[in-house]
Amino acid sequence: MPAVLAAAVLVLTAAGCGGPPGGGEESERADGRPLALVYRGPAACEGCPEAARTMLERGGFAVRYVGPRERVRFGPSALTGVALYVQPGGSNGQEVSTAWALLGREPGFSPDLVRAYVRGGGRYLGLCMGGYLAGDPGFDLLPGDSGEYVRSPGATVTDEQDGLVDVAWRGRPQRMYFQDGPFFDVDGPGTEVLARYPNDRPAVVVAPYGTGRVAVSGPHPEAPADWYRDYGLPDESQADLALGEDLLHTLTGTRTP
Repeated sequence: MPAVLAAAVLVLTAAGCGGPPGGGEESERADGRPLALVYRGPAACEGCPEAARTMLERGGFAVRYVGPRERVRFGPSALTGVALYVQPGGSNGQEVSTAWALLGREPGFSPDLVRAYVRGGGRYLGLCMGGYLAGDPGFDLLPGDSGEYVRSPGATVTDEQDGLVDVAWRGRPQRMYFQDGPFFDVDGPGTEVLARYPNDRPAVVVAPYGTGRVAVSGPHPEAPADWYRDYGLPDESQADLALGEDLLHTLTGTRTP
């Protein structure tokens, strides 16, 4: 792991509030990897938290889940020692307002927990539904808002089925797994657009929030090979995971030129 990532763990740990979460955190971080906390519960789709975990581990993170059936539950100490909070994709057909309401029913959950964590130097990664929830309704972490790509003028995907979408990632063409993901109507100092849809709407964005940073993606860079196989799609999973690594390194400030 790059030394700068290890340093980031120390900085973000110091930014946490309250005592450490109970049970096993120290052993899971004993190898020096930064800790990512991934939401797993009714506001996430089946398999989405696990796909995010694979991408995160490939990117050098240790991973724990937070949710109603996990060892870690939402509360004042949940984000202590955490380098990255991840809100994964939601269920097909799930409305953003429904996902947000389900999160709101989680014991101990408050949007201010996540906002304060990021504002104080933490990192937020939102994938598909997690990208929508970075806007309003949601955590309201973006210098702007999210919108539904399939309903935007000139969209090349116009239905809510699982499929592929073309993007230009750092100006280079790439096809990515996509299921009714958002675009991002954002603008502000320090905002970086990593990828755009063919209609020029931002598809993947990294932006500051307070002293922390927020990364959001409409397509799914974390999509594993079986998602492609299940829908008879050409397998772009390895290329997309490489884009996911680029996204993570950009978010954490460890991307090399």
